[in-house]
Amino acid sequence: MKAFYSDHFVLPLPAGHRFPMEKYSRVRYLVSKLPHLELVEAPPASDTQILFAHDPSYLLKIIEGKLSPAEQKEIGFPWSEKMVERSRRSAGATIAAAKTAIKEGVSGNLAGGTHHAYRNLGSGFCVFNDSAIAARTLQKEIHSKLKIAIIDLDVHQGNGTASILQNDLSIFTLSIHGENNFPFKKEFSDLDLGLADGCDDQTYLDALAQSLEQLNQRFKPDFLIYLAGADPHEGDRLGRLKISKEGMRLRDEAVFQYALGKQIPVAFSMAGGYGKDIGSTVEIHYQTIQTALNFQQQY
Repeated sequence: MKAFYSDHFVLPLPAGHRFPMEKYSRVRYLVSKLPHLELVEAPPASDTQILFAHDPSYLLKIIEGKLSPAEQKEIGFPWSEKMVERSRRSAGATIAAAKTAIKEGVSGNLAGGTHHAYRNLGSGFCVFNDSAIAARTLQKEIHSKLKIAIIDLDVHQGNGTASILQNDLSIFTLSIHGENNFPFKKEFSDLDLGLADGCDDQTYLDALAQSLEQLNQRFKPDFLIYLAGADPHEGDRLGRLKISKEGMRLRDEAVFQYALGKQIPVAFSMAGGYGKDIGSTVEIHYQTIQTALNFQQQY
């Protein structure tokens, strides 16, 4: 199974910044020891690919470093050329994983899941919306009739993704998230399920099963993009849910089993994870990649 990485394109952050940048290199180090996994450097997304999902004036602001202080604050990162390069590579990794999955069943991005980025603005540590870019790129560059579902299981709603794809009937957006968590103004996905604080494994897994059933009834996708956020885990400092490590594994298995059963290719990304102990986040991401690898062998 191929997994695309971009952690060596380091985004310079001030000391004490709350974004856990270190998790990406730690995940790559761990998964590099897995047999049957091939690590590949992420290619950059091109301007053309980014513009499938983003406004030209926004892209120019990013490239030329013309974001206002307020716009940089909304993203949560100070602008730098390295920020631009890393954001391109993170989107490029999801595109590459998607194109690989079409041939090989399952492939992943060891970063990505930047679902708070809107068409014309960045937000919540997200510059470019890799899922929307990758979905549109598949349709433009591989097959125009591809029906794509984005299954977003990060603990925060995929508001940017929902907004960008709101009127696109060829891409189905599904978000299962904490109802009382960021973003506090929710957008409308094709299917939204907001969970109460303290939600446990069984409630979560039941909600996921029902959502996958609805997806199948309403849409019948040909391709899945899966955001496997680690932040529903009970050890996450921003998550508010109470999903155990085993519950997280069962969550991943449910998505991959759904795809395998219908022989639908899957590209997955890591999305969020803000463990009180960064090691717990790294372990959840590692577990997702192990699970993906097990399923990829069965395609």
